[in-house]
Amino acid sequence: MKTLKILSLLLLFPVLLMGQSAFYDFTVEDIDGNSFAFSQLEGKKVMLVNVASKCGLTPQYEDLQKLYETFADQNFIIIGFPANNFKKQEPGSNEEIKSFCSLEYGVSFPMMSKISVKGDEMHPVYQWLTQKEKNGVKNSSVKWNFQKYLINEKGELEHVINPMVKPMNDKIVTWIEGESK
Repeated sequence: MKTLKILSLLLLFPVLLMGQSAFYDFTVEDIDGNSFAFSQLEGKKVMLVNVASKCGLTPQYEDLQKLYETFADQNFIIIGFPANNFKKQEPGSNEEIKSFCSLEYGVSFPMMSKISVKGDEMHPVYQWLTQKEKNGVKNSSVKWNFQKYLINEKGELEHVINPMVKPMNDKIVTWIEGESK
């Protein structure tokens, strides 16, 4: 029995030492309640963005959709995470959010179920995005709705983009078109 415990600890030791999980290990729930495995994103550049329907930055949905349509065939994908963390600007249910995004902005990029992106209830994906001990790159905090996290084809965090920076900004477009480090 002791041998089994020791073996189990030895198998866990590298994970405990590194303190991080891989981006592709996450599985989340999409806006329709289905499982969405990040493993299907391997080899793609990914933008994760926390979104809200009643925010002054909500019109960024239009440029997010334009960016997605422009680069979807170039191994690029946007994943939207509705969150109600900032002045309760995403109060709706998943169904209401989906309807709003579809009717108002024609959103066709994958949208996930509503989560928390900060505080005690922070979703594990956002813990990974914001904590260097988990992502291996840098600490950050989610400043507001429409903050963008850019993940390269290897599942590594490369950039954190301020919410005020519009999706079609040259820095983002250049990153999508360029080679990852």
